[in-house]
Amino acid sequence: MDIPNLSSNPVTSPVTPSKNSSPLSLGVIGVCLVLALAVGFWSSRIFPFSKTSTNNSILPGQQTAISTDSISSASQIQANKLYGDTATTFKDSATGTIEKGSINGVGTHILNREGGVTQRASLTSSVVDLDLFVGRKVEVKGETNSSSKTAWLMDVGSVKVLE
Repeated sequence: MDIPNLSSNPVTSPVTPSKNSSPLSLGVIGVCLVLALAVGFWSSRIFPFSKTSTNNSILPGQQTAISTDSISSASQIQANKLYGDTATTFKDSATGTIEKGSINGVGTHILNREGGVTQRASLTSSVVDLDLFVGRKVEVKGETNSSSKTAWLMDVGSVKVLE
């Protein structure tokens, strides 16, 4: 049994576009894609994105870091000042007195902590000049690295002079 068409508009078959009426071919799309990638790559090389912040405002309770590059001698170091990198949050910290030397050939400096020889830490830093803090009681913040020759090896990111 046929069901009659009750609509007033006649039903037409769907129109299929012919191959000649396609506005863009795969070749044109491919060329555009290659050109877009090339322009993006070379523009990133010519105009690199800078991640430096222009916001230099200091909130109450926030300390500013002083670069050790501008300090020429240890006599310019002041107590309760933070030296080094404060933009990065370091998960490890320790307090003690810095001395020049290494433990089992690891590190450039030693942090003598309360508790004796077993509590000493080997220190390295590419951010802070640790020679400026020799003989001072400090709080160092940084990242612990693994070492088979010393119990604790820390890469120092910032130093706060306590005394």
